[in-house]
Amino acid sequence: MTSDAPAPLPAEVLQRERIAAHVVRVLEEGSSRDPVVSLVSDGDHTFVVKDFALRGPLVRWLLGPFLVWRELRAYRALEGHPDVPRLLGRIDGLAFAMEYRPGRKMSRRLSGVLPADFLPRLEVAIRGMHARGVAHLDLRHRSNVLADAAGRPVLIDFASALCFRPGGLGARWLLPVFARFDLRALEKWRARVGGYGAGAGGSGGASEGARGESRPT
Repeated sequence: MTSDAPAPLPAEVLQRERIAAHVVRVLEEGSSRDPVVSLVSDGDHTFVVKDFALRGPLVRWLLGPFLVWRELRAYRALEGHPDVPRLLGRIDGLAFAMEYRPGRKMSRRLSGVLPADFLPRLEVAIRGMHARGVAHLDLRHRSNVLADAAGRPVLIDFASALCFRPGGLGARWLLPVFARFDLRALEKWRARVGGYGAGAGGSGGASEGARGESRPT
């Protein structure tokens, strides 16, 4: 974890009533099974909340709590990973708060715009995730791999992730099997954005608005 990583949020900041009063905008409405993802800022703290509370009874009682548990498990295992937003706190069984790490969704339009070291950094990020016992399983989705303002990869949305204890039997025997899904996703992005131009700040790149949508975690 870097020295400037945000600290966990105080309990009073994670109260539902306080959060509701400081929502800046909804980032992802999601489907009937997905959480609502909101950007929250109270002047002192800016963070993202993923929340299943507005979904139907089946999601609130069964699916939502399970997905929150699974995603929190992954983020806790990845604590300190430089390319994964930090978990800032659990609100309740249906919601949690994350570090705000905005970025551009992966797209063919980023070919020629990203820095030449983006894909090597992405591979390091993925392998670092695996070293912590986590397989993401959904990195092929363009919304789950972002390029931040500095052209660095950001891995988000671990709702589908599987976690294994590093060094345990599962990590030795099963993790390599599931890790292949992440490495195949890496090959997909190599094929789609591997043609580099002047880089993110070079004269040959297009603006962020023209080249890719922005999505935080």
